Amino acid sequence: MTDRAALIRSFLDTAGWGGARRSTLAGDASFRRYDRLVGGPRPAVLMDAAPPKEDVRPFVAVARRLKALGFSAPEIYAEDIEHGLLLLEDLGDSTFTRVLAVEPEREAALYALATDTLAALHHAFRPAPGDPPRFDDARAVAEAERLLDWMWPAAHGGEAPSAARDAFRHAWRQVLPAWRGVPESLILYDFHVDNLLWLDGREGPAACGLLDFQDALIGPCGFDLMSLLQDVRRDVPAPLAETMIERYLDAFPELDRDAFRASYAVGGAQRNIRILGTFVRLWRRDGKPGYLRWLPRTWAMVDADLAHPALAPLKAWFDEHFPPARRALDIAAST
Repeated sequence: MTDRAALIRSFLDTAGWGGARRSTLAGDASFRRYDRLVGGPRPAVLMDAAPPKEDVRPFVAVARRLKALGFSAPEIYAEDIEHGLLLLEDLGDSTFTRVLAVEPEREAALYALATDTLAALHHAFRPAPGDPPRFDDARAVAEAERLLDWMWPAAHGGEAPSAARDAFRHAWRQVLPAWRGVPESLILYDFHVDNLLWLDGREGPAACGLLDFQDALIGPCGFDLMSLLQDVRRDVPAPLAETMIERYLDAFPELDRDAFRASYAVGGAQRNIRILGTFVRLWRRDGKPGYLRWLPRTWAMVDADLAHPALAPLKAWFDEHFPPARRALDIAAST
C-alpha cells in the first residue's frame, strides 16, 4: 500500500466510511481523482486532490458559500485540507449531458434551469470577506497568452516573437474595458452541462446541482452564461443561445443590453482563446491528444466572438497572425 493509499484509508476510517466500496468516477483535465463510496453511512464521493498540484480550500469555501445561499453544491461530510481529501455528498449521475443524451427534448428546459440558476445566484450574491479573487485584467491576459505559449509553437513551428506577444497584449488592453462594462458577481468558471446535475425532487434553482467550481472568481456577470452557451464540446443551437441570453437579461432589466453583449463577446474570446492553448498543452505536455478534436469548434467560437465591434483590435491581430491557413497543427510530427 502506498503512503497516499494509507492516508486515504485512514481518512475514510475516521470519517466512518472505512467499510464502503469504492469505484472510480470519470476524471477531468485536472489532477483530481473522484471515487464513489457505497455502503457507508450514506452515499458519498471522495475527492482526492493531492497537494501541491491541487488545493481543496477554494472548493470548500465556494461550496459552503453556495450552500448558504440555497444552491445545490455538494455538502462536505469530512475534510483533510492539509492532504487534499474531501468526502462529499453524492449528487448522483444525472449530469445535463447524460440527461440530454437520452432525453434531447428536455434541452430548452435544462438550459432555462441553468440560466435561471445563474440569475438567482447573481441576485443573491453579495461581496463578503473570503470571497474568491477578482478576475482582473492581468489574469485575463495571462490566461489568453496560453495561446502564444502552446498553440503558436504548434502552428508556427517556433516561439512567438516578442513583437507579436506585445501586440497581443496591447490588443487586449484595448478591448478589456468593454468586458468591465457590466456588474461583477460570482463566476463559477466552468459552468457547462458536464458540471450541472438534474436533481429530481428539488425545485427551482435547487434542482440544478453544481460541480467543479474550485476555480471560482469575482468578475463580469455574463461569464458563466457565456461558458454555458459557448460550449466547446457541445453544439448549442443559436436560437436557443439567443433565447437564454434574453432570459437572463429579462431577470435584470436595469442592465444595459448592448454593454452586456459586448462584455459577453470579450469574455467569450478570452475563454475560448485560453481553451485553444489549454487543449494544445494537454496534448503536448500531458499526452492527452483527445482534446484536439474540439479545436475546430473552438476556433469557430473565437471567430464569432471576434466579429463583435468591441473586439476589432484583437480581430486585427488574429487576422495577421492566425488566419485560417495558419491554424493547422502537425500532430503526426509531435507524436
